[in-house]
Amino acid sequence: MKFAKQYLEGIEGIEIYPIFSLLIFFSFFVILFWWVITAKKEYINNVSEMPLNDEEPINTKEQ
Repeated sequence: MKFAKQYLEGIEGIEIYPIFSLLIFFSFFVILFWWVITAKKEYINNVSEMPLNDEEPINTKEQ
């Protein structure tokens, strides 16, 4: 690990990348959590039953 640390310490401005990565990671999961909490139960039930539904989709376009 000393080998990589030696080169990373020589790069100017490298300390911003871990902070930026943490912010992206944290933001993604906060947004995902907010979506799960605010999603309508009807939508969640409909999407969860899609793989088990043998009916054809209603809005199909003929090719």
